[in-house]
Amino acid sequence: MFEELVTKDVAALVPYPPGKPLEELERELGIAGAVKLASNENPLGPSPLAQAAMLKALTGLHRYPDGRGWYLKQALAGRLGVNMDQIVLGNGSNEIIELCVRTFLQPPLEAIFSDPTFLVYAKIVQAAACTMKRVPLKNLRHDLPALARSITEHTRLLFLDNPNNPTGSFLSAGELKPFLADLPAGVIVVLDEAYVDFVRDGELLDPRTLIQSDRPVVILRTFSKAYGLAGLRVGFGLAHRELVDYLDRVRQPFNVNTLAQVGALAALDDQEFYQKTRTIVWSGLNWLKPELEKLGLKVYPTQTNFLLIELDRPVREISQALLRLGVIVRSLDSYGLDRFIRVNAGLPEENARLIEALKKVLDRF
Repeated sequence: MFEELVTKDVAALVPYPPGKPLEELERELGIAGAVKLASNENPLGPSPLAQAAMLKALTGLHRYPDGRGWYLKQALAGRLGVNMDQIVLGNGSNEIIELCVRTFLQPPLEAIFSDPTFLVYAKIVQAAACTMKRVPLKNLRHDLPALARSITEHTRLLFLDNPNNPTGSFLSAGELKPFLADLPAGVIVVLDEAYVDFVRDGELLDPRTLIQSDRPVVILRTFSKAYGLAGLRVGFGLAHRELVDYLDRVRQPFNVNTLAQVGALAALDDQEFYQKTRTIVWSGLNWLKPELEKLGLKVYPTQTNFLLIELDRPVREISQALLRLGVIVRSLDSYGLDRFIRVNAGLPEENARLIEALKKVLDRF
């Protein structure tokens, strides 16, 4: 009835499919103690230091947040060896993706990204009525030569998640450096490093070198994964101060709420929790891979906190059957990968429950 009130691009958008609350799923299915391994969340929960800091901050919630994010930026700058004016804060790194599109992209300019990749890139670009170019992955990795060939005079943004979601593949600094150096000056690379805290193998690019150069790059990081603060929605971007200045002109002044700032600041200091998270994730992945392979499943290498698993049949029935057993995994048919599921490493007992449930489901089908 109201379709004429929106652009054709907005009308064609498919809303992001959020899952039902865990409690509601349990009620509907008549189960208890469901295990959620679908959203790449921290199995340990939130940082204890962050929880304590947020409790102390509750009495100040009648005040507006710090619109500049002074203390969090100051701590990030000290930790990463950058300047405060090279940091932009976001309501999750998703908001910074949106800020990049709103700030730098308008018709007839275009954005390029791999396929499959993080679904939000396409959603935001389409809403902005701009052209999208999807470049297929090669062997489930970013095809850098093909991405470079797809660039035209209209290309303004190139989204590159490294490691890639949903495949877990990773590009080393040795691969990325020449690729970035050869790009046209007018192409802004949005380098999404949401999973960088879990990289075990391969050389990482130094963000300081990137953002101090003339190459326009916006590096995205998040507190949702390794710090266990997904529910707070707090992320940040690193970029040349001039790019940050433009992003800040578009950004809402109170976009990161008080508890998010306080929690992230405390979590940044909780190095014991950070290292414990990485240890339990890595040990979980190490245990899961051979157990999954014993079931005849193909498991792909990962530099994230999740595994990409290939089945020999379409995954919709499998994921639904697992759900009825109280194990929630991510079916990747929405990514065009209709024989793949994605599972993040959980606690040891959660990982064991996944394997037992898969054994039952695979025997049944």
